[in-house]
Amino acid sequence: MVPSLADKCREYLWDNLDPSNVFSILPCAQKYEEENLVDQCWKVIDKQTEEAVKSDGFATIERSLLEAVVKRDTVTIEEIELFKAVDSWARKQCEKQGLAADGATKRRILGEVITGIRFPTMKQEDFGSVVLDSDILRKKEIVSLVKRLTSASKIPVGFPETKRSGFGGDVQRCCRFGSLSRCFVSKYDSTRRDAISFSVDKDTELRGVCLFGSENNTYQVDLEIENTDGKTRLMSKTGHFASKLKQCEKYSYHGFEVMFDQKVILAKNTRYWLCADIRGPDSLCGRDGVSSVKCGDVTITFLESCYYFVGSVNQSGVKNGQFPEFLIA
Repeated sequence: MVPSLADKCREYLWDNLDPSNVFSILPCAQKYEEENLVDQCWKVIDKQTEEAVKSDGFATIERSLLEAVVKRDTVTIEEIELFKAVDSWARKQCEKQGLAADGATKRRILGEVITGIRFPTMKQEDFGSVVLDSDILRKKEIVSLVKRLTSASKIPVGFPETKRSGFGGDVQRCCRFGSLSRCFVSKYDSTRRDAISFSVDKDTELRGVCLFGSENNTYQVDLEIENTDGKTRLMSKTGHFASKLKQCEKYSYHGFEVMFDQKVILAKNTRYWLCADIRGPDSLCGRDGVSSVKCGDVTITFLESCYYFVGSVNQSGVKNGQFPEFLIA
């Protein structure tokens, strides 16, 4: 009835949209047929899926929206983390309806939603320690999935078997350290930053980076990437990230992924500077770093970055320190 007020509301929601509120805004945008805002909501969900599904708003969405998220190929989240979010949603629904949150009840509430989870793409240990404990799957499904995960059978299991294109299907995880150091510990305070310089031998997209953390801790990070030739900023991101057990090529470690909200295209033979201001508990770091690592058909070369700093530098470098993995497409 008041178009100018509607415009102001639309503008406000657009400007303040982020992973913490996207599942509160999306249903409203759909209800009032604000197609541009709906599209923007899905872009946020695709780019920052893990943060979005851990928001308070996700627990209250309708099942139809939950099903749309689970079926979406472009979300950027590990399958086991998506399953945990779906299981949590089902538990909340049980609590809301005053029901016992047992496996059979959660399965009844989820219905066809569960068929969109890509169980065959999970790691065996994740399937065994998380999915089986949830008691959501039926015995026949468990048997067929265990056979598939152990390569004992190639018979279709009734669940999607390809990785999502948004995460894992076309992302290369590039590990730059040979081992972890239990005596080399990063110190995080307001005067120290971690940084590394690098270049690539082929134009490629950098999707994100991983950072070391410590068990059961959360870190605040201000991260940025600059082109050191033109001294132009390509990307910056600030957020809080929960550390969890990650699996690198040669070892496992406690850490977290910082996925970028925008495309970061790296040009070949150009030097870049990656810097992170980290706030949180001390963490273990990598050691035996290599000067270059090949990921698919792209080679990343690492260089010391101290010359580029104004201010204090933490102990990160080519051989030791932070940034255990680069995620490229």
